[in-house]
Amino acid sequence: MAGERLKKQIEFICEADKLKNIFRQSKIHDGSRRENDAEHSWHLALMAFILSEYSKEPDIDLLKVMKMCIIHDIIEIDAGDTFCYDPQANLDKKEREEKAADRLFSILPEDQAKELRSLWEEFDAMQTPESRFAAALDRVQPVLLNYLNKGGTWQEHGIKKEQVINRNKHIKDGAPELWDFISQIIEDAVNKKYLHP
Repeated sequence: MAGERLKKQIEFICEADKLKNIFRQSKIHDGSRRENDAEHSWHLALMAFILSEYSKEPDIDLLKVMKMCIIHDIIEIDAGDTFCYDPQANLDKKEREEKAADRLFSILPEDQAKELRSLWEEFDAMQTPESRFAAALDRVQPVLLNYLNKGGTWQEHGIKKEQVINRNKHIKDGAPELWDFISQIIEDAVNKKYLHP
């Protein structure tokens, strides 16, 4: 039989599989369906690897960034995905996510529970070079998807340019060149009528 540590790790891995059932507001590139949180997290980890040269801070710990990308939304297994442009849904978001983090990370052996909780909190605080870059990628990805699927979620919810800029402007804190690129994408989305001015 497996040892207690391995049992806890396998239990967490099985629990994490539920992330595949948490669907986000963002639709995939062709607009055919909503992406799930597992797809989103994988996409961010890939983006971190491919786009690391654009981090504002040189020599970031890329493995740490990728870990943050993989686990940053795991709490949505319990807390659900909160639409970033819904002020009402965001009122109790922090409370729901803290409760989810307490349960989910406690499944793991103590050392790994502490590491993952710490990474999750660091990502959320956006105070380190790694967390600012990971958070920048977390904002870049939905903008790209909305642009590729001709305004998908933006159109669905009547989102305006100012809302998208306010939500995403901190991309420049972690990746200024990516913010310049995303700013151009936003302008082009308005010109193409994917996004309301």
